[in-house]
Amino acid sequence: MSDTRRIPRGPAYPEFMATIGDDWIPHRRASDGELVGWIRPIGDAWQAMSLFAQAVADPADWDVAEDALEDASLAWMAEPWILERGGRAVRVRLVEFRPDAPDGSPGRVTVKTDDFGAIDVPYELIELSWPPPAALRPLTEEDRAAPWR
Repeated sequence: MSDTRRIPRGPAYPEFMATIGDDWIPHRRASDGELVGWIRPIGDAWQAMSLFAQAVADPADWDVAEDALEDASLAWMAEPWILERGGRAVRVRLVEFRPDAPDGSPGRVTVKTDDFGAIDVPYELIELSWPPPAALRPLTEEDRAAPWR
C-alpha cells in the first residue's frame, strides 16, 4: 500500500461537499463491475475519489489511483458514521446512496440510526441530499469512546 493513500477519517472534510466533475472517470471494481468511485485529473496526475466524492488518495499515477479505489473498495460503507443533528451527534449506518444522475435527477443518501445489530431496537431512516452534507462524517476514535444509547 502506498504511503500517499488516506482513507477518510476525521471530523471535517471541506472536500466532502465536492460534486462530481464532468471530467471524472467512473471506476468499477474489476471482480464484479460495481462502481467504487471515480478518478479525476489533477494537473498531470490522477486522484482516486470515493462514492461520496471524497479524496481516497493523493494525486498520483493512474495505476496508483486505481489501486487506491480497489483497496478501499466499499468496505468504508459498513462502518458507523456520525450525523450531527439537532445539536447532537447521532450514530448512524449508511443504508443507500446514489449520486446525482446524468439526467438531472437529484441524488440522495439514506442513513438509519444505529441499531447496534439488534433486531428489536427501533431505528429511524433519515434521507439526506447528495453529495452528503458536512453534518455526516465518519466515526472518530473520540466518537468510539462516547457512550451510545
